[in-house]
Amino acid sequence: MGKKRTRNPDDDVAMADEVRAQQKKNNDSDSDSDEDMDIVNVDFELFNYDPQIDFHGVKTLLRQLLDADASLFDLSSLSDTIVEQNTIGSTCKVDDKANDAYAFLTVLNIQDQQSKKPVIKQLAEYLAERAKKSPDETLQKAVPELLLGEGKQQVGLVLAERLLNMPAEVIPPMWSCMIDEIEAAVEDKEPYEFTHYLVLSRTYLEVESTLDQTERKNKRSKATGELQYFHPEDEEMRKFALAAGSFEYTREGEAAAADSKRAFQEMGIKPVGFMMLIEAAKFQKAVQAITEYVATGGVSMEMS
Repeated sequence: MGKKRTRNPDDDVAMADEVRAQQKKNNDSDSDSDEDMDIVNVDFELFNYDPQIDFHGVKTLLRQLLDADASLFDLSSLSDTIVEQNTIGSTCKVDDKANDAYAFLTVLNIQDQQSKKPVIKQLAEYLAERAKKSPDETLQKAVPELLLGEGKQQVGLVLAERLLNMPAEVIPPMWSCMIDEIEAAVEDKEPYEFTHYLVLSRTYLEVESTLDQTERKNKRSKATGELQYFHPEDEEMRKFALAAGSFEYTREGEAAAADSKRAFQEMGIKPVGFMMLIEAAKFQKAVQAITEYVATGGVSMEMS
């Protein structure tokens, strides 16, 4: 694949300024509501991928994104694929480009990459199989056909993850920047003219924890309540989705998940995968919606 258009360095400055401005706005609001709270100001900046720097940071975040099923994939190859697309998507860092990423965002052309990268073919097959087990009937049918079919549809697989408790202000600039980069890549005749976007994320259910070893042998923890979001903006984005739904990981039992991921609470949590299929015509509107959602204080920090 030829070299893509390089993002203007001034754009990085503008994006960083946008993040800082939104952080200041929210911090001022927090100060009004709780004057005793200590606030630490941290400047986040967005960078293009650098294969010499970002491999390990992206790999760590991919392991978090794929959760219990991360061991199914060659994460080294997937990380290489992401960082080699060095003008599509962003890393978010503090202080210096040489540091590991606190967050990353990218989009991969499933149809274009499957024949070149075995890990992308494996990931496509995995997502098609997981979609079949989703409670959403449209997702069950549409995702396997789009990912594995021989039609002319082009699917952009969106992979995004960040460290726990990252401020929500970093979200909109990363997505907006990626949209601009996709438009520039299409102008340069690169294979990023998608008909659909498939966004992979994580969610969770609360479960009844059974910490007692004897009791654990005799019963499984039961999932309770509604689907909850590790990334709260996903709830806003799914409003624009053609189909969206959760799916269970193949390598994690309910009891193990509940007890190993308890966070000083009576209820445990059961992580489950989540995917959203969004038509290209609605993708920019979805990004604008989460931008407004964050700007109006709809989300500030995500849970750990």
